[in-house]
Amino acid sequence: MKIDNKTPSNFRWIICSLLFFATTVNYLDRQVLSLTYKDFIAPVFGWTDNDYGTITGIFSIVYAIGNLFAGKFIDYLGTRKGYLWAIFIWSLGACLHAACGVGSSLLNAIGFVSMMGMTTSVWLFLACRSVLAIGEAGNFPAAIKVTAEYFPKKDRAFATSIFNAGSSVGALAAPLTIPLIAKFWGWEMSFIIVGAAGFVWMGFWMWLYKKPSVNPLVNAAELEYINSDTDAAAEEANVAKTDDGPKISYLKAFALRQTWALVLGRFLTDGVWWFFLFWTPVYLSDQFGYKTSDGMGMALIFTLYAIVTFVSIYLCKIPTYMVDKRGMNPYEGRMVAMFLFACLPLFALGAQPLGSFSAWYPAILIGIACAGHQAWSANIYSVVGDMFPKSTIGTLTGIAQFAAGCGSFLVNKGAGKLFSYAAGTTIVDGKEVEMTKELLEKGAQYVQPAMQIFGYTGKPAGYCIVFGYCAVAYIIGWACMKTLVPKFRKVEL
Repeated sequence: MKIDNKTPSNFRWIICSLLFFATTVNYLDRQVLSLTYKDFIAPVFGWTDNDYGTITGIFSIVYAIGNLFAGKFIDYLGTRKGYLWAIFIWSLGACLHAACGVGSSLLNAIGFVSMMGMTTSVWLFLACRSVLAIGEAGNFPAAIKVTAEYFPKKDRAFATSIFNAGSSVGALAAPLTIPLIAKFWGWEMSFIIVGAAGFVWMGFWMWLYKKPSVNPLVNAAELEYINSDTDAAAEEANVAKTDDGPKISYLKAFALRQTWALVLGRFLTDGVWWFFLFWTPVYLSDQFGYKTSDGMGMALIFTLYAIVTFVSIYLCKIPTYMVDKRGMNPYEGRMVAMFLFACLPLFALGAQPLGSFSAWYPAILIGIACAGHQAWSANIYSVVGDMFPKSTIGTLTGIAQFAAGCGSFLVNKGAGKLFSYAAGTTIVDGKEVEMTKELLEKGAQYVQPAMQIFGYTGKPAGYCIVFGYCAVAYIIGWACMKTLVPKFRKVEL
């Protein structure tokens, strides 16, 4: 029976912590490949940056397609069952990566013919990344829906920033653990150990999660605070089951300007975060020679994500300040704050020039840019809860995630092709291959010359181009959102 007293319980923050840990595991799972690719996996399978770009790009597009249906799936099953299925699938997919080496050997032994210019190992990793992506697609639609259930509007951005910080903490813990696991126990064990953490989380979720209106750990005072928004209170009173209520079709959703504001805001910007997540370890190795298992490489990546983690949480207090202290409505305050966040990625423009002095400068500047992204991302998620009914949040979040995945596919696949092209090519054993530092030092001659731009040659020229896009993407995204929805307008179904 629910305890009724005048002092609100704080169980909503326990739920928020579960969302945080799920997101941490989510990002640990997807980060394993980026931290083992250059130093552990590529030497075994002979991958190029184009191969890696294909794998990260396909992960993004499958993740995007999964998100298009994950929101509907979460709305249909409800957050309890939907979240359990999502984390089970992605944890299984993470563990399956460990079998790719053995699977590749077996397929090659029986004469499997690779297609589309990709090796057997690339195809197997693509399959495992696809399973991982389908499961991980359910994380944010479910987490956003839970946040809308357990927090009033004015607190949602801050709560979202806390669980969304799990992506930074996952990326923060990853460089301190995954390369060491790979170094001492093999890259396969890094996938198995990290993937198993999701199965542990499932037990806690089954034990603790219920809707706030029926959760015995949420007292009447806390429930009243959760429903302090007028429309939220009305919805709680009028809807017998919180997963019932008006649903929205894709046709109706795409007819709304609010939907397109979310779509463009995510499509233009999410590829930036995923690029830095997947390619920063590669960048530090290519440009500065620091391996992920080296002390310096671990320190640089740890520092980068430490900046992201702590700065983004404090940035996400700005919308609450705008609402409580400046008297703005949630949407107006959020958009003012998001413009400030959109300016922070401009620091990425200095990464390449200052990198000529020390690797610490790019690490710090990329960290600031990514902190801006995390604050931006937390608030754009909350925009869904501001403008759309709770019963449609999973669907709309899934649409926004689909757009984000498409943008990420273009950035990551494009980056892989660009870096391979920028490096130039040479001839090894009668085959044209990507030029590397090692081959260049051995006296290899270019067949296709290295790219030159703004005084940079080879892969640094490619990084210069991509960093430039990353810097301006958020300003463009904010302008699109503000143009489509200049003032707050609640969606009525």
